[in-house]
Amino acid sequence: MRISNRQRVLVTGGAGFLGSHLCERLLSRGDDVLCVDNFYSGVKDNVAHLMGNPHFELMRHDVTFPLYVEVDAIYNLACPASPIHYQRDPVQTTKTSVHGAINMLGLAKRTKARIFQASTSEVYGDPEVHPQAESYWGRVNPIGIRSCYDEGKRCAETLFFDYHRQHGVEIKVARIFNTYGPRMHPNDGRVVSNFIVQALRGEDITIYGDGSQTRSFCYVDDLIDGFLAFMDAPADLVGPVNIGNPVEFTIRELADQVLTMVGGPSRLVFKPLPSDDPKQRRPDISLIQSSLGWAPRVALAQGLERTVDYFRHLLQS
Repeated sequence: MRISNRQRVLVTGGAGFLGSHLCERLLSRGDDVLCVDNFYSGVKDNVAHLMGNPHFELMRHDVTFPLYVEVDAIYNLACPASPIHYQRDPVQTTKTSVHGAINMLGLAKRTKARIFQASTSEVYGDPEVHPQAESYWGRVNPIGIRSCYDEGKRCAETLFFDYHRQHGVEIKVARIFNTYGPRMHPNDGRVVSNFIVQALRGEDITIYGDGSQTRSFCYVDDLIDGFLAFMDAPADLVGPVNIGNPVEFTIRELADQVLTMVGGPSRLVFKPLPSDDPKQRRPDISLIQSSLGWAPRVALAQGLERTVDYFRHLLQS
C-alpha cells in the first residue's frame, strides 16, 4: 500500500540534455525521480547537483535490457539524439529506440504507469509538407545514414500505439523539434552548440550547405513545460503531438546571431550538405496550442544569450 502521494517517476536518458532538465522540474514539483542512463551520451555532471536530494536516485542501466522497478509514470527519453552520437553506433541506436520501447512499454503495462515517448521531428524526414502537422506521414529514407534514428523512432511510435490499442497502456507520444539550451553537449554536432562553441573558441563557423535550410529552435525550458502539460493532460490525448517553436530561421541567420552575440574573429565557412539532411523544418503546433494552451515563450535571442553564458563558463572551467 502506498504511504505517500508523491508520484514515482522514471526518466530514461535522465542524465542527458533534456532528461536532466526534466528530472529537475519533476523534483521541484514534489515527485520522486528515478533517473536511468547508460551514459553513452548523457553525463553525470548534468545531474550532479541533484544527487543530494533524497527524492532523486541515479541508476546506470541500458534500456535495451528489461528494468524491474515500481513506478507511477515513465518518461522514455533514452536514445542519442545528435547525428554524431547516433551514427557512431547505428545498430545500437536502433536497438535503443526499438528494444528500449518494448522494455519500457512492458514495464508500463505491468505497473499500469502512464508512459511518455520522446519521439522526434525526424519522423517527418526531409518533408514535402511545410510546416509539418501531426497528420503528415513523412518522407524518410529507410536505408540512409540517418535511418537508424529516424526509422528507430518511427518504429517506437508504432509500438506505443499498438501497446495502447492491444493492452490499454496509457501513452503520450511527443514529436520534439530542435531544442537548445544549457547542458547541451559541446561536441554533439548540433547546429546551436556547434556555432556557439566555435565562436567562443575563435574558430571558423561551419555551415553545411549554403545556409538557406531552415530550422525552428525551442528553448529547453519551454519544451519541458510542454512535456509536463502533455503528460498531465487527459488520457484520451495520446498524440502524436508536435512540441517545438514555430518561428523559423535559416541556418545563416542563426550563425549571424551567434557571431553578433559572441564577437571575435570567427568567419563563416561553407561545406557540402550531409546526406538526407532536411531542407526545411518547422512544427505546426496547432494541436498542443488548442488542446493545452501551450506555446513557447522564450525568444531565440534570449535563449541564445543564456546558452552562450553556459558554454562560456563550461569552456573556461
